[in-house]
Amino acid sequence: MTSLQSAFKLVSIFRRLGLSPSISPGGEVELPENIPSATFRLLKKSLRKAQFDILVDKKMILAEKVVNLVMEMIHYSQELPSVNFSEYISRNLCVSYSLLSKTFSKARGITIEQFIIIQKIEKVKKMLSNQDLTVSEIAWKLRYSSPAHLSSQFKKVTGISPSGFRRIHSPQ
Repeated sequence: MTSLQSAFKLVSIFRRLGLSPSISPGGEVELPENIPSATFRLLKKSLRKAQFDILVDKKMILAEKVVNLVMEMIHYSQELPSVNFSEYISRNLCVSYSLLSKTFSKARGITIEQFIIIQKIEKVKKMLSNQDLTVSEIAWKLRYSSPAHLSSQFKKVTGISPSGFRRIHSPQ
């Protein structure tokens, strides 16, 4: 489902319940504070049925913002930021990295750094499978310090070298 389809689906759920949420440019939906509890239960049930969820805990919301920012940064941006990731995340969310780090770890059970590594390796897998880039070019694009560092991290996460992965997963 595309993000546009998701947005239409969300809007129709809210309208059916007589709710008019505000939607931020980042796609967050905010509801008025005083929704009757019966309406809130119906909303929660409708959203779960449509595979959405309501986050009411501020720490979970903050952790989800980190997830969305990291996903956007690694998977959807043309180029990774030139500053380090902690500075980028902190600056974009206007929250100290120390607080973000503690909150994220408690909410997700892994550190932000571990999450970033996992996402970068997923991006590397896509690049190895779908493009004719060398490991050196991929390392440069994803701002690894060297191809050796990328290869080491890739093998640690996947159990296989990038060249081994490419042999197994590249189209014949």
